Amino acid sequence: MQKATLIGVVGGITAVLAGMVIKGAPLGVLLNPAAFLIIIAGTTAALFNAFTLEKLKKFPVLIKMLFKQQRLMSKVELLKFFVGLSKTARSEGLLALEGPVGEIEDPFLKSGLMMVIDGMDVEFVRNALETDIAVMEERHRDGALIFSQGGMYAPTLGVLGAVVGLIAALGSLADVEVLGHAIAAAFVATLLGIFVGYVLCHPFSTKLKVLSKEEVALKQMMVEGALLLLTGESPTAVEAKLISYIPVGDRAEWEKEKQEE
Repeated sequence: MQKATLIGVVGGITAVLAGMVIKGAPLGVLLNPAAFLIIIAGTTAALFNAFTLEKLKKFPVLIKMLFKQQRLMSKVELLKFFVGLSKTARSEGLLALEGPVGEIEDPFLKSGLMMVIDGMDVEFVRNALETDIAVMEERHRDGALIFSQGGMYAPTLGVLGAVVGLIAALGSLADVEVLGHAIAAAFVATLLGIFVGYVLCHPFSTKLKVLSKEEVALKQMMVEGALLLLTGESPTAVEAKLISYIPVGDRAEWEKEKQEE
């Protein structure tokens, strides 16, 4: 579970509700089916107008990515893995890597190392893996764009909902009390639109970009490690090269790993 996402969603809802209570705004006005219909259904319709059905079919996967913790190797784990492989390759040859590589679950890493074991050309391996990363980045950009566009549409539809509500309120000019409730209800759509756009959609888009950036950085480290194995670099050289991918603050973990060996 992505605890940060859950905290953000719950915290956003709590902040709005608490703010309404403090300001004395009646929470009952939120029970406005018309406002929810305009914002939720309207934003969904706008997204269908903006994107192909093929891209929108991935929406459930994007939601899963936002709320489910991805199990990726840490950079320290990856460094330890490649240093171990380089020691094996140095002493027994690249073919000896088939055993450890066969146990890898990550398809990208496994594919790259299989090309290394097969002794493919360095440039071919680099181009193949970097193309794979580029395609993944494009796919991730499309996913983030769905939420960023939704974040643009929802607040605008909130204004539309307010206009619709005010038109309805004009029919109650003779009754001041009813008019007041109607005007309050009219702005619920604006409140909901802003909430959906700036508390949910835009932050979700940013999180998907952050997750993508982290995965790309990890895969670039995998590419570098695979190429170092292919060119027969020593374990010391592999460590020296790959440790540059690890933030300075996290390198103490690697030093601890080495001392425990």
